[in-house]
Amino acid sequence: MVTNSKWSPQVQSITEPLRVSDDQIRKVMSLLLENMKKGLGKDTNETAKIKMLPTYVRATPKGTEEGKFLALDLGGTNFRVLLIDLKGRHVKMSSKIFNVPTEVMTGTGAGLFDHIADCMYRFMSAEGILDQILPLGFTFSFPCKQMGLASAKLIRWTKGFSASGVEGEDVARLLKEAITRRGDFDVHLVAVVNDTTGTLMSCAHSTPTCYMGLIIGTGCNACYMEKLENVELWDEDRGEPKEVIINMEWGAFGDDGALDFIMTDFDRHLDENSINRGRQRYEKMLSGMYLGEIVRLCLLKLIEAGQLFEGKMPLVLKKKESFYTKYVSEIESEPDDQVNRGAKILKDELGITNASRDDAALVRYVCSLVSSRASALAGAGVATVLNHMERPMCTVGIDGSVYKYHPKVHKLMTETINRFVDPKCKFKLMLSEDGSGKGAALIAAVAATLKT
Repeated sequence: MVTNSKWSPQVQSITEPLRVSDDQIRKVMSLLLENMKKGLGKDTNETAKIKMLPTYVRATPKGTEEGKFLALDLGGTNFRVLLIDLKGRHVKMSSKIFNVPTEVMTGTGAGLFDHIADCMYRFMSAEGILDQILPLGFTFSFPCKQMGLASAKLIRWTKGFSASGVEGEDVARLLKEAITRRGDFDVHLVAVVNDTTGTLMSCAHSTPTCYMGLIIGTGCNACYMEKLENVELWDEDRGEPKEVIINMEWGAFGDDGALDFIMTDFDRHLDENSINRGRQRYEKMLSGMYLGEIVRLCLLKLIEAGQLFEGKMPLVLKKKESFYTKYVSEIESEPDDQVNRGAKILKDELGITNASRDDAALVRYVCSLVSSRASALAGAGVATVLNHMERPMCTVGIDGSVYKYHPKVHKLMTETINRFVDPKCKFKLMLSEDGSGKGAALIAAVAATLKT
């Protein structure tokens, strides 16, 4: 944990709220478990903030799956189409990334899915597979209510999307209709999943002990394998297997005020000025969309107090979201006693030419507080799920830019989990190298296997 002994009492007073104590972590874990159980309950799910959505994915890969599969991965401004050839544990994969223009993200639903179908056509044409009808797994990384493995209704858009006519609709149907409108290729849509489930499945293909998936990137969410006996919402035949992956949608934890006890003035300001005010409170403390902004808000207060840049306010920092989360990762990527990278970012990226070495050190200190808090809260969430699952060994598959590129998040999360997990529950955090797209294809492969 970062120390504050070298800073003035005023700096310490301003930054102290960004620290979380062990007692606060224990309270977060207790409240999260309470919310999880509420989300799993049939009579309490409607009012639960964490929706604990059954994904209908009931088995992880055995490593014996074979065949060619298509996968789509939509969760932001980049959309990916993949062709995956499985031969047991061996995976051959080709893919192409397509841009989703802002006018498509914010236009009509028909326009969005027509764009997706056009990208699919271009990829399949390049791969020479237009004449084949392949099983398709669709990673759709937005909050959805699963109606079955291959059917999911969008609950609400996030991440800047607002295409009309999609919320409340089955995204599988919308995709099929767009493909039908073209009439020049076809697919067999087998599964619609979100990126956390895809990440879990991708890691489970190489590591069978993977029972939890986590995304810490632009947004933050988790999923895990739950016993069916605990899933009161399950309305299908309970047959085998007696477990199902639950998409927690845990970013909404705290939307009922449960996390107010650790929210700072910076968190409140960020929330009040966001496009989704009052929502995704937990995510706003952890994810890449928000960490840089929390740093900026803290820097503003330090400048106003005369503790940074000699009290002179740089115009750039008055601009919302001008301090990018990638700066946090870059600043903390050099040894703790160095500030060269931070000084360079302040000068070259932000145009702040009057920053002293002490200023750069204080900016680094604020970055470390914000990222340490995010890591501790993410670790608390993982520890809560591990304790709930009670598995003797669990690998946690993790994807997302914050986990992947911040030099200390893995270490800090591991330290938090070690402090709060039941000693009987061994764990390992594993970076998902192949992303959630591969997982969507594996889900299609597992679904095909279960039907045979």
